[in-house]
Amino acid sequence: MKNLRMQQEMTDRGRLEIRVNARIQARPVSGARVTVSYTGDPQNVIEELITDGDGRTETLDLATPPLEYSLEPNVNQPYSEYTVKVEAEGYEPVEVTGSELLSGEQSVQQVDLEPAEGAAFADVTIPDHTLFGEYPTKIPESEIKPTGESGEIVLSRVVIPEYVVVHDGAPTDSTARDYYVRYRDYIKNVACSEIYATWPDAAIRANILAIMSFTLNRVYTEWYRNKGYDFTITSSTAYDHKWIYGRNIFDSISLVVDEIFADYLSRPNVKQPILTQYCDGNRVSCPNWMSQWGSKNLADQGYSTIQILRNYYGDNMYINTAEEISGIPSSWPGYDLTIGSSGNKVLQIQEQLNVIAEVYSSIPTVYENGYFDEETQDAVEAFQRLFGLPVSGIVDYPTWYKIQSIYVAVTRIAELQ
Repeated sequence: MKNLRMQQEMTDRGRLEIRVNARIQARPVSGARVTVSYTGDPQNVIEELITDGDGRTETLDLATPPLEYSLEPNVNQPYSEYTVKVEAEGYEPVEVTGSELLSGEQSVQQVDLEPAEGAAFADVTIPDHTLFGEYPTKIPESEIKPTGESGEIVLSRVVIPEYVVVHDGAPTDSTARDYYVRYRDYIKNVACSEIYATWPDAAIRANILAIMSFTLNRVYTEWYRNKGYDFTITSSTAYDHKWIYGRNIFDSISLVVDEIFADYLSRPNVKQPILTQYCDGNRVSCPNWMSQWGSKNLADQGYSTIQILRNYYGDNMYINTAEEISGIPSSWPGYDLTIGSSGNKVLQIQEQLNVIAEVYSSIPTVYENGYFDEETQDAVEAFQRLFGLPVSGIVDYPTWYKIQSIYVAVTRIAELQ
């Protein structure tokens, strides 16, 4: 009955793209067969697709509930759920159940395939969003951890890690799996699990900053490792944030994370990122923490990102930037690379784009001469288009670090071959 009512209420539209990679090498899988159906009615196939040379499907236009369902606390489910099944020669089939789609938003569902070994197909289930489902409330903690005890703080400065290790359960649950997740991918996953991509930009940014600062506090203080655990953070809402294995990512959230991923929240004379706790503010009240729904309402009233954060955490809360970003070949030069730019930084980008083009066929190769010409601009535009960045042909801050990230992934593919 629920699924029938949901289909009757799906009056709006959203967009879904499926990306298929081989898990071991992270190489895009072309020619994979993809079927999409409503979750709850998986036998009724809506679309059948084949991935291209970059492991991508065409973008689908699919039904969603009305936009207003995600703009106010609501008993009605604000997102539609789709089941995505992927089959490819030489790989085990994978079925993802519950891929979420919101009105007016573009979603990317990544599916990672394992080599065929005769086992049954993998089944990935995406549970309810935290603003709609029932999850444990956060156990309050001090926002600043003590630093006086020997060994309490391991790091001397704030560093953006390449990976975090996510324990998919409560800290004491020894049966829960640990996952190595790229930091930016982790933040995108949590943000898509904790807030709605339909919210105003200022609210999305405020919540992402709170999520990143909380996470970096766990990294900086080695919180769980100092307690004898081998992971960085958990997926339990009682202790940390909700991270969901295999969930889809919304473009509007992904773009913001790519822009501000090195930022965190700080207070004067405090080295560590602040453990910025929050709650939904509707079913759960949390004085002195940020209210997720409240942040959305403040953004509707015209509050800026920093005004939202200071409304909840106080006027002495500031946005800071990490001193170091791990796992990249070279740091942002501090200026955009565009037509007419020249030098070693341009040469480096050209070399990296050519390595990436060996794996992603839609990116043209360029002449490596250290001069940013129209050929280089075309390659940058193709890269931006493929990886969901604004297509400008300019290597700005988000594009620079996205190229670094993909280049590292691609060179590791080469090492595995």
